[in-house]
Amino acid sequence: MLEVGTKAPEFSLPNQNGEQVSLSNFIGKWVVLYFYPKALTPGCTVQACALAEHKNELDKLNAVAVGVSADKDSLLKRFEEKKELNFTLLGDTSQNQQTLKLYEAWGPKKFMGREYDGIHRITYIIDPKGNIAHTIEKVKTKTHHEEVIEFLKGA
Repeated sequence: MLEVGTKAPEFSLPNQNGEQVSLSNFIGKWVVLYFYPKALTPGCTVQACALAEHKNELDKLNAVAVGVSADKDSLLKRFEEKKELNFTLLGDTSQNQQTLKLYEAWGPKKFMGREYDGIHRITYIIDPKGNIAHTIEKVKTKTHHEEVIEFLKGA
């Protein structure tokens, strides 16, 4: 995980509409930058829908949710529409997973005894000046939104 207090690495990735979005687009707001394995899968859907349901609360806290996966914009668009998501979804489809690696969200994983490289479900909360203010390394999809909002209320 990147260290709290350090500058969050700049990136530019396509969103669900195929438009380039950079971290610098959100200067002045708290950014809940969360990394998830794959759109439209059960755990990722629970996590995303909970954030969408609490968008008004995030708005009141001057915060935006931004989800990042390795999905193409067409799948991100389907995810947004099918689950009625109301925030930015980004896809790191670069051959070398540049942004995912920059945020230490890409690496070895194990599933059913098999090892492979993939996305780690982690979250960085970035302050309005672009610094990492909080990290969540062991994300629980059902309560992720509660942990995020609790941190933001105390910030």
